[in-house]
Amino acid sequence: MKIPRPGRVVRGSKSGSPIMAMFDLLGRRWSMGVLWTLSEQGPCTFRALQSACETISPAVLNARLKELQAAGFVMQGEGGYQVTELGRDAYRALIPLSQVSKNWAIWLSDNPESVDD
Repeated sequence: MKIPRPGRVVRGSKSGSPIMAMFDLLGRRWSMGVLWTLSEQGPCTFRALQSACETISPAVLNARLKELQAAGFVMQGEGGYQVTELGRDAYRALIPLSQVSKNWAIWLSDNPESVDD
C-alpha cells in the first residue's frame, strides 16, 4: 500500500510539501470521515465504525484504515480502532475548518444567487 509522504511527489505538489501530502492522504474518499468519526466516538470495532460511517463499503473502510494506520493517524488497540496522538492533533487542527465550513454553508444559504446549480 502506498501512502502519500512528505518529500515525495503527491497530488497537488511536485515537491511533496508536508501539508500537501497530508491533504492527499486525508482527501482520499472517506479518510477524513474515518478519522473524524474515530475522534468523536472513540475506539470502534470495524463493524461499529462501518455503521457509524453509514455508506462506506467494507473494502473502502479496510483500505482507509490500512492507510491511516501506515501514516500513523490510527492504530488498533483495546476496543478496536482508535486515533493516535498524531491523529488527535490532526483532528484538533480540523475543528476550526469545520467551523468555517458551517459559516460557509450559512453564507451560501443566505446568498443563493452565488451558487451555480
